[in-house]
Parts: sequence; C-alpha cells; structure tokens
Amino acid sequence: MNKIITIGREFGSGGRELGRRLSEELGIAYYDQEIIGEIAKRTSLSEQYVQTIVEHQPLFSFPIHVGRSFYPSASPVLEQTMAVYQGQAQIITEMAEKSDCVIVGRCADYILKEMKPFRIFVYADMESKMKRCREKAPEGETLTERELKQKISAMDKKRAKYYEFYTGYTWGNKLNFDLCINTTQTVIKEMVPVLANLFR
Repeated sequence: MNKIITIGREFGSGGRELGRRLSEELGIAYYDQEIIGEIAKRTSLSEQYVQTIVEHQPLFSFPIHVGRSFYPSASPVLEQTMAVYQGQAQIITEMAEKSDCVIVGRCADYILKEMKPFRIFVYADMESKMKRCREKAPEGETLTERELKQKISAMDKKRAKYYEFYTGYTWGNKLNFDLCINTTQTVIKEMVPVLANLFR
C-alpha cells in the first residue's frame, strides 16, 4: 500500500508549507491546488467556484458554471456542492492509489480512511498565524490587526463547518489524527527533516 500523508491545518499555521516541504524531503508527490484544477477540468466548472466549495461555504454570487447553464432542479446549489465533493473524493482516491503522496486539506484524511493514511493536523497560536499571514500577504494588502484576526477566525470556522458537514467529525479533534503539530514560533523548514524521519 502506498505511503499517504494527509494534512489538516488552521489558516495561517503553515500547514501548506509543511506539506510541500515534507513531500520534497521524502521525494513523493504533493497535492493541493492540483485537486482544484482537476475538478474544474473534469466538470467544466470555474476554478474560482470550485475553490469556494472545497474549503468554504458556497458563495451564490459566483458564476457557478463556465460555458453553459444548469437545468433547474429542486436544490441546484446543494446538488452542485455534493457533485464537487464527490468529484474531489474520486480524484483524491485516484491520486493516493497512484503513488506515495502528501495531500493537504479537503477532507483527505476522511476520504482515504480505508487506505489508513498518516493523518497530521497543524495548528498555532493567533500571533504566529497573523505573522505568517502578513509574510505571505499579497502586495498592497493592508488589513488592520483586528481585520486580520477576524479573517483568520472566519476561515477556520468555514473549514470546520465544511469538514463537519461532509465527515460528521469535529474539525481539529486530536482523536482524529495521528500527529498534531504546534507551529507556534517555529521555523517549519527546520522541523521538516526531523518529521520526515517518521516516514523513512
């Protein structure tokens, strides 16, 4: 069976960086935004819309489809949301079956539970998350401290609701993970070589 590592993470905790660096250290595949692109390609949906569904609650103001309209249905938004999740689950399973890999977010720990992945959850205190967000912020972004805290908290609440809706489990519950990593005041690139020894 392939070596599969899934990473759940709080917003701003550095979980995405940890996953990418870990995959590089181990020389295995890394999947993150690639999943969004593959869903969009297979379904002809807008990548922007897929992104809102996959990690957040759907935003109804977005153009759902590229190129053609949907036929009316009892609950088209819910149906489309479920279709994207099912497509995501299929793609994640295919990726995990193909080779050793690290998969970030997207309920991969739950989707792949029969394949027994090593499940990591990454978290940090608010100060550290804010610092990382400022370092990675787009040029020209000028959020106040309060606005940035609100953004981080809102993102985590959306991730929690998404995860709990599809899995029935509490997002971030330590009992659902094999390893929880606190990245507060931590340099991730220095941590990764030590972490990688668990998988060699």
